[in-house]
Amino acid sequence: MKNNLKNQEIERRLNLYQVFLALYERHGHLLDEILQLENLYQPSLTELKLRYVQGFVDASSVYVITNLCNNQTQTLQQPQQVWTIGRDLNNGICTDDQHLSRCHAAIQYIVNQGFYLVDFHSTNGSSVNGETVYQPVKLKDGDRIRLGSLTFDFFLNHQRRILPTLPTDLLTQLIPLPTDIQQQALGDNTVYQEQVELANLDETVQISLDCAWGRLEYGRDGLHEQQKSEILDRYFQQPNNFNVGSED
Repeated sequence: MKNNLKNQEIERRLNLYQVFLALYERHGHLLDEILQLENLYQPSLTELKLRYVQGFVDASSVYVITNLCNNQTQTLQQPQQVWTIGRDLNNGICTDDQHLSRCHAAIQYIVNQGFYLVDFHSTNGSSVNGETVYQPVKLKDGDRIRLGSLTFDFFLNHQRRILPTLPTDLLTQLIPLPTDIQQQALGDNTVYQEQVELANLDETVQISLDCAWGRLEYGRDGLHEQQKSEILDRYFQQPNNFNVGSED
């Protein structure tokens, strides 16, 4: 009787273990989140950080920003625009997670297409949003990626904007800068404002000139032929403007 109960208990535990494995393979990121929430207020997890990789495209520059390397945020540029991930030190993103293969996967950027996750037939596999990766998968902003037991979020930078300068009343409330840096910042702001003002000028703007012959309108294309003719006529009509010098 006791042996039957033991066998039943062992079978029950084995079934639970198999269910857990299947659940973790399909929804491992959810279990990770549950464990993090359960232990959120424990002292050992007070320094828990969000693990992430961000793809960044700026004109001709492409790079990733991540904190997967030694838990420190780093900017990584790669000439072939491929960032490998694994336990081996030769990887662009190296982490000592024991469930990762030596070269587990890679994030690859393809021009005019975007960032892709590529799995290198790793032992413990890769997934994006709970879906196992069997071929390259295009990544979107906010995707949850799992490599082995390593889980992180992928963010995609869409654009870069230059913000306007702050008004003086706000600048006075900020932390004071050293005098030399403050003067340099003010100088840069002045140049920037001048560039913005020039850029916003209407293409048909004209410059008015007052002279002895009247008011001239000088456009971006210079004086018109009629204006040039009028200037010459007025010039030669003025006294002492056309005197022939005597020979010595």
